[in-house]
Formats: sequence, structure tokens, C-alpha cells
Amino acid sequence: MRILHVNKFLYRRGGAESYMLDLVGLQAAAGHQVELFGMAHPDNPPYRYARHFPGHVQLEPPPTRADRRLGAAARMVWSPAARRGMEAVLRSFRPDVVHLHNIYHQLSPSVLRPLAEHGIPAVMTLHDYKLICPSYLLLAQGRVCEACLDGHFRHAVSRRCKDGSLGASAMLALESAVHRRIGAYGPVQVFICPSRFLVAKVTQGGVYPDRLEQLSSFVVTREVAPKAQPGGGVVYAGRLSHEKGVDVLVEAVARLGHGHLEVVGDGPERNRLEALAAARAAGRVRFHGRVPRERVLDLLRSGAVAVMPSRCHDNQPMAVLEAFGCGVPVLATNLGGLPELVDGGYGEVVPPENPDAMAAALGRLLAQPERTWAMGRAARSRAEREFAPDRHLAGLERLYQRARSDRAA
Repeated sequence: MRILHVNKFLYRRGGAESYMLDLVGLQAAAGHQVELFGMAHPDNPPYRYARHFPGHVQLEPPPTRADRRLGAAARMVWSPAARRGMEAVLRSFRPDVVHLHNIYHQLSPSVLRPLAEHGIPAVMTLHDYKLICPSYLLLAQGRVCEACLDGHFRHAVSRRCKDGSLGASAMLALESAVHRRIGAYGPVQVFICPSRFLVAKVTQGGVYPDRLEQLSSFVVTREVAPKAQPGGGVVYAGRLSHEKGVDVLVEAVARLGHGHLEVVGDGPERNRLEALAAARAAGRVRFHGRVPRERVLDLLRSGAVAVMPSRCHDNQPMAVLEAFGCGVPVLATNLGGLPELVDGGYGEVVPPENPDAMAAALGRLLAQPERTWAMGRAARSRAEREFAPDRHLAGLERLYQRARSDRAA
């Protein structure tokens, strides 16, 4: 099968990109012909169709010049350059199916119009809540918010969902409203939701409920050694941004009074978190920054427990699946798709924004290393059973076939 993957970023920037690039490797190894389309970026490796990629635009932080801000805003709604590039790649590569990921802003749903015109089936993996929430996260002013599930994106303006900025929030609301009004995502036959929670929320938001399919992501365990013995400290692997709640985790470790926290990853909150750790848990929190995947796995294995302290509705974080693959249980907040991963003996769940409850749970897990290690072994077995690459590929091929059948109907 000829498969074209589409994402705005084509290098390992976050969970969505890591999933896509790992999937590309699996599909190529299975004998499929796979190519990629996205935005030009200095961190991209060489790609066959790079000459057709729309130019690089920096949106975080936004351009300083007024004309460039206006151009970036227009591109968020509709990008003629992205549409032309997609048209050229479709004519040259002639894919059997197009698998879309995060196309918002830098590409825009303009890339979908050529698919409809050429009759090419399309599936789209939803890595976040963008189709029902202008600011992606179901979060406003740092708190869980589901106001826009009624389909009226003006709530994003009144609540200043984007960084507390009226202008930025209005731009995101306009983008979502225009795309909803013109049916911009209509050319997609199947929307893939990694978690049951995401299926429920997108259904509630009224976005093509008859086209939603739940398919969990995957983690490669075949070449990953599991944790070999009980014991260790606490590990966090992920982005250092406000919605991830790492500050709550630092406070929990401080209140616990013992144990060490390894923080793997980078992001806009790093300086503030380092200062908080120095003040509240001096000498017991180490920040590693962004490191190669093998080092991430080594650090996960070194811990007794991995923590996802999110204050937002996380969907199905790759960091949880990787911890499971390493034989490490997960302590998570009871938001989004996290409970459906952790419940059942694979870790513990605590309320968000509650460092006392998190500290108590960490104390229990660290005080019972043999029990915690057994939970990790159960998590590893679940990863091998439910999140196996072969199972994921089989599910994808079924959904590709559904998209092809629906396209032909």
C-alpha cells in the first residue's frame, strides 16, 4: 500500500511526531511505501518531497512584525501554499490512503481539499482536542474547561483561553468557527481516537460521531529490557509546560520529604520549575533536559514509579506507554484518558492539583518496592498484549480499508 503521512512538524518534537515517525518505520518494515508531507523546518531530516513543503512559519512565540502576524493568522485559517504542495505530492506519489495527524495552523485543512478532488481516502489521528476546543487542551486559565463542547467557540474569547490573551483567543476561535462552518474536515472518512475518553468528548462536541474509531497507540517492547529489580525513585518524562502539572509533582516530592525525582524533557516552564525545586526540594530533583530515547528508557527503568501529574485531559501519552514497556507503574491524575490506562493494577490515580494526595500515593509506592515492581511487571505484560505494534498495524489496516470503502461509496 502507498501511504502518505501528513503532519505540520516532521521531526521528533513531541508525542504526536514520535508516534507518527515510529509508525512510518513499522509500515515501511512491513513492506508499505511510505512518504511524508509537512512544513519546511530547519530540524527536518531530508525528505523526498521537501521541495513541495510550505515555508516555515514560527507561531510560538508569534512574529513581532504586524504584517507577518497577519500573514500567519491568514495561514492558520487557509494556506494556499500547503494546498499547492499537497496537490503536487498527490500527483507524484499517488497514495492509496492519506494518514493525517496534527495539521492545524501551519498547514491548515486546506490540505484536505485536494484529497476530496482526487477521491483519495483519508484517516486522521486525533492527538488532542483541537476539533472541539480552539486551544487544543480543554483548558482555560489553567483549569479544565469544556464550554466549547456546545459548538459555540465564542467561549474561547470570553474566557481568554490562549495565554490569557483576548486577541490570540479570538484568532483561535475564528479559526475553529470558520472550519466548522465550511465543513473543512469533511474529506476525512475516519477519525482515530487513541482513548475512549477522546471518543466520548468528540462525540459530545458533535464532530462526525459516525466516523470516530477508537484505536490505542503502540509501544515497541521487543528490544526494550524491562526493569530488572525493585526500588528506585520517581521519574517524570514529558514536556515542561503548565498543563502537565510538573510543579504539583515537585511540591509532592517536597512534602514527601525523601526520595529523588528525575525530570526528563524540556519546555517553557523549565526555569520556573528548576527554581521551585531548588527552593522546595533542594538536591532531590534533577533536570535532564531533552535526551535521546535510549536515555529516556534508562531513566524510566531507574525509577520505582513514573508520574503523569497532568492538570489537563491528557489523551493517551506515549510517556505512559513507554513506562509500561519498561516495566514501571504510573501514578497519574484522574483526568482524560489516564485512568483507563492506569486503573486495573498498573499504578495509582490521584486528583489533579493535589500535592498532598500525590505525596501520599508516592509514599505508598516507594514504601512497598516489591508490590510496586509487581505492578510494573503487570504493566509490561499489558503493553505486550494490548499495545503491541502488530496489533496496532492490523487495526490501522482495518481503518484504512473502511476509509477506502466509505470513499468509494
